[in-house]
Amino acid sequence: MLLSSMSSVDIESLATDFYGLIQSFYHAPLYHIILEILLFFAVMWLLFFRKPRPIEKKLTEKEKQELIDEWQPEPLVPTVDPNHPALNVRILDGPVGKYITIDNEQSLNFASLNFLNFVGNERIQSKSIQAVQKYGVGSCGPRGFYGTIDIHLELEERLARFFGCEEGIIYSYGFSTIASIIPAYSKRNDVIFVDEGVHYAIQKGIEASRSNIKWFKHNDLDDLERLLIEQENLDKKNIKKARATRRFLIVEGLYMNYGDLCPLPRMVELKYKYKYRIFIDESVSFGTIGQTGRGITEYYNIDRQQIDLISSTLEYAAGSIGGFAVGSSFVVDHQRLSAQGYCFSASLPPLLAAAAIEALNIMEENSDLFETLMYKSEQLHNKLIAIKGYIIQGDYLSPLKHIRLPNEFNTTGRLESIVHFAQTKHITITVARYLQDEHVLPQPSIRLILNVDITEEEMDFLCAVLQEALVVTI
Repeated sequence: MLLSSMSSVDIESLATDFYGLIQSFYHAPLYHIILEILLFFAVMWLLFFRKPRPIEKKLTEKEKQELIDEWQPEPLVPTVDPNHPALNVRILDGPVGKYITIDNEQSLNFASLNFLNFVGNERIQSKSIQAVQKYGVGSCGPRGFYGTIDIHLELEERLARFFGCEEGIIYSYGFSTIASIIPAYSKRNDVIFVDEGVHYAIQKGIEASRSNIKWFKHNDLDDLERLLIEQENLDKKNIKKARATRRFLIVEGLYMNYGDLCPLPRMVELKYKYKYRIFIDESVSFGTIGQTGRGITEYYNIDRQQIDLISSTLEYAAGSIGGFAVGSSFVVDHQRLSAQGYCFSASLPPLLAAAAIEALNIMEENSDLFETLMYKSEQLHNKLIAIKGYIIQGDYLSPLKHIRLPNEFNTTGRLESIVHFAQTKHITITVARYLQDEHVLPQPSIRLILNVDITEEEMDFLCAVLQEALVVTI
């Protein structure tokens, strides 16, 4: 009846509309149809299936109190062993030099990274006092905001000259130096080849860079070249992307966690074959390795122009605070606007810059310091190897060595017992500490540090105590 009441024009118009609807359905993008179907089901769910929100029941005062009485708060911190080292801190008094006072008892110090015994040096103390009298204790501002003082520029110039580079830059904190430098250069989609044994500050720097990280086995150049070949093959598949991708190799001159040297000459050869930039962190090797303490490049007699950037800390051999980097002006200047540790940290206190300058003066005046340190490092290495029951890790020239026990005995607890026994004999040593999120957690070890002023008799005393500790504690 409805159709009979409609004119032929109306029926034709309806058919045309229906045909147009069918055509639009066929020509509509698939994602559009799926979206409309999902919206239809969402509306149906809201209209027919969604449960109404329950009406909240008001509790009486008695019910509220019962809930409060039943509630047991979770502890803010996990349960900690009362014998944990963090709860049994040894208190230091006075400068941390060759000798150290712990809990009012003096002992021989093999635990501090004070390689050249500059902590407490009278010349350095005198220069620091003069700097306080002239500049005060600090600028309270970043370098770019009224924080730069002439002594900062002098230290940067001295460091550049010391390493034979065009320019230097200093940071206020050793850890933030390399951790800021890496993300200043390497960005997302860049590639970083890095030794899996690098210390924690480097790990944090490469994490902050958000780059593509390629870890190779510690000091394994065959594994490094394998990764380089893999990257080269990937680059051939996408040449346009490869042209925009920067590649970096990041290593340590002398590894903090292992005490061994990096095989730099072969790495330089691979640099020109596979086209990457080399960043070396010389935190431990600066002031300890090389005929004049200029680090791994001097030890291998490698032109520093072949190394794109050298970074280090002033907190070990130099006996001050802060860090620095040296290289070409083109490379170093980039950090002044891009390295967060430089841009946003208060500048290095002038007294610490003065201390670092005077430390450099002493290094340049007494180059025999480094020959003595390397000779004594080799001497100590041979004495430690002669002790039965220990595994000694580290280069024979390194003043930093790791001592471990055989596998079945090498636990942190047993090493701690050796440390405590040594302290009763007035020898201060320490177990190496690591954070649980390290990329590769090194095996437990005692980190042993040699001070240049340690005598052969004192080395013999250390070895005798270590030998006795094996008998007493194991």
